[in-house]
Amino acid sequence: MLTFLVAFVPSFLIALSVAPVLIPRLSRAGIAGKDLHKPNQPRVAEMGGLAIVVGFSGGILVSSAAISFFHVFPEVEIAILLAGLSTILLTGLIGILDDLLGMHQGVKAALPVLAALPLMAVRAGQTSMTVPLLGRLDFWIFYPLVLLPAGVTVAANAVNMVAGFNGLEAGLGIVAMGSLAVIATLLKETTALVLLLSGLGALLGILRYNWYPAKMFVGDVGTLSIGAILAASCVVGNFETAGVILLIPYAIDFLLKARHGFPESFGELRDGKLHCPAGGPVGLGQLIMKVAGGIHERTLVLVLMGVEAVFGAIAIILYVVPG
Repeated sequence: MLTFLVAFVPSFLIALSVAPVLIPRLSRAGIAGKDLHKPNQPRVAEMGGLAIVVGFSGGILVSSAAISFFHVFPEVEIAILLAGLSTILLTGLIGILDDLLGMHQGVKAALPVLAALPLMAVRAGQTSMTVPLLGRLDFWIFYPLVLLPAGVTVAANAVNMVAGFNGLEAGLGIVAMGSLAVIATLLKETTALVLLLSGLGALLGILRYNWYPAKMFVGDVGTLSIGAILAASCVVGNFETAGVILLIPYAIDFLLKARHGFPESFGELRDGKLHCPAGGPVGLGQLIMKVAGGIHERTLVLVLMGVEAVFGAIAIILYVVPG
């Protein structure tokens, strides 16, 4: 409960307060994009993910102050917590640059490796991991130098690809972080729990503005930051396997898009529902549209959140119960 109050509440209140301030300012600055799944395709403020970054940072800083001055959470490793914050901030900076200036897809995909440097520097995580079918393996120095930055990169880009519908990025992030928070609580991994509760609070704080009909999009600054929070918490909490399980829906979406050369995977709006275009599906969202024979955007997002919740439950059962 104390962790909830110190990490979650500040991040939630900060994000909730920052989002409505950002929306008109982003719109006036011309940082807006078309909502392609609405009849008149209104322009909606982009880069709302800045509120996620600010809210998350606030939760971490309040938690750090509580640890330093009031000596709560003695089990929290403050250096690793701040390294996690640094990684998320650097990832968010990459998203800002892409939102404002645009980047080649390959460059954007690779840059999160650099954002992982703070976690690499403090040797976050354990070098030994339990690998399905192989048991527990020690990756030695290859864990901080290879697996850790690869994990941050994969998670950030995976979340960035599963986007395009009102509330989807925040909704999936909430389910994923909530599932991992349960695992962190059961494993008593308080450092990871502070990261997750700070991220969860920020996402819930902006959800009312990102939910259908969206008043703002989170942009790359939001999607990349969400992925980095997931990756950093899994590394810090030493439950990487749970993170891999939660990324399975993202992997399915990636494979569908890779098979068709990574085209846009929007839906066709007809009679108030989204339909899979001819030649699809080229993404997980379009696959659900095709199976459903047309689906409302809000319902589509809820279905995708339900799919992620199933994998969250699997992660909790398979990862925690045996331990």
